[in-house]
Amino acid sequence: MSKRLIDRELKKRRLRREKLKKLREKFKIAKTEEEKSFIFKKVSKIAPNVKIEDFISSIK
Repeated sequence: MSKRLIDRELKKRRLRREKLKKLREKFKIAKTEEEKSFIFKKVSKIAPNVKIEDFISSIK
């Protein structure tokens, strides 16, 4: 792998982690189930392999 490819992959991972962190914070303060499901839809687009149970357990 070239250095550029590795750098791109690392940048993608960092951005994904930051987005998930922000979405976890939004999920904490979400009050309705509708808001929570909307946030989880975004999470599933960013990280499709994350299950809702894992996502919720990482918040608490």
